[in-house]
Amino acid sequence: MKNNHKKIIIATGGTGGHVFPAYNLAKHFINSNQADVEIISDLRGLKYLKNYNDIKFIEIISSTIFKKNIFKIVISMLIIFYSVLKSLLILFIKKPIIVFGMGGYSSFPVCVAATILRKPFIIYENNLHIGKANKYLLPFAKKIFVSNKELEGISDKYRKKVFEIGNIISKEIINFQNDLNQNRNDKKLKILILGGSQAAKVFGEKLTEIFKRLNKEKISFKIYQQCLPIQNEFLNSLYAELNIDYEIFNFSTNISNYFKKSNLAITRSGSSMLAELVNAKIPFISVPLPSSAEDHQLKNAVYYEKKGYGFLIEEKNLDKKLLQLIIRINQDGSLLRQMIDKQKEYSDKLVYENIDKQIAKIINEEY
Repeated sequence: MKNNHKKIIIATGGTGGHVFPAYNLAKHFINSNQADVEIISDLRGLKYLKNYNDIKFIEIISSTIFKKNIFKIVISMLIIFYSVLKSLLILFIKKPIIVFGMGGYSSFPVCVAATILRKPFIIYENNLHIGKANKYLLPFAKKIFVSNKELEGISDKYRKKVFEIGNIISKEIINFQNDLNQNRNDKKLKILILGGSQAAKVFGEKLTEIFKRLNKEKISFKIYQQCLPIQNEFLNSLYAELNIDYEIFNFSTNISNYFKKSNLAITRSGSSMLAELVNAKIPFISVPLPSSAEDHQLKNAVYYEKKGYGFLIEEKNLDKKLLQLIIRINQDGSLLRQMIDKQKEYSDKLVYENIDKQIAKIINEEY
């Protein structure tokens, strides 16, 4: 499919777990000269993309009807109706050959508009439980691309629409080489702490106590910690006082810079982040966000633990279990080596090839 002024619209929003796969997909289409691409998102989603100048963005407003207050439900329905009307206008003018819904509430009105205009749309789900917006769009979607065929929450009558393509992560991460994995003589733990696109306030609070105790155990380690900007001063002061080797940073789109320095990660369990760590061959301890919708982060973490790609500790057990696990990892170097060997069995190298094949089939059907 060559770019003869063909247009693809990608709708996304909410967290980085929805937004960055959308950006990665857009970059693939543009760099392979397949189509012009524009991303439609709400203000919350666009804040993650504000530093990118290589993609065109369109802002819409979004909301959810899943609220307890009846007044707020009515307001949300009006917002959604307005966004559907705006999306209809956008799609009518842009005339895309296909629309992608990447999850998040702001993708919903765009996909509804695509249905009204009889534009084929594909939804993408990278968690192990289908999100609410995607679930309501299932009856109308041409196909649903999933990162893993073990996805829950889809009734059997829609299973024929499901295509396992892999995780839409950046090509840089897919091809990433971790030089630290090759240095078997380096016994120092280099711990990367990730809270996802929204950062994890709790990590900046609870992990400090555990690192204090690790320091007392005379364990050699260095910390690379993502935190909220309001935590910078506290963490800088604390780690300097304890003479702990550290580097703190706030949300970064250049996460591969920290992958190069790390041989263990402590992370939330968003599907994109876990997929990036597995592809980069970095063992991890996943701590699911307890309030994640449908408990999808716990489901992600359980799946990756069963595969041998990472450890799992629920947030309520951090104080009891994390210290002992890190001590055990420090004492037994084979634990991380075995995990890396398991991770080497997995790769998302074919994800973009899989997407191109499926899109070609849809376009051939439409034209």
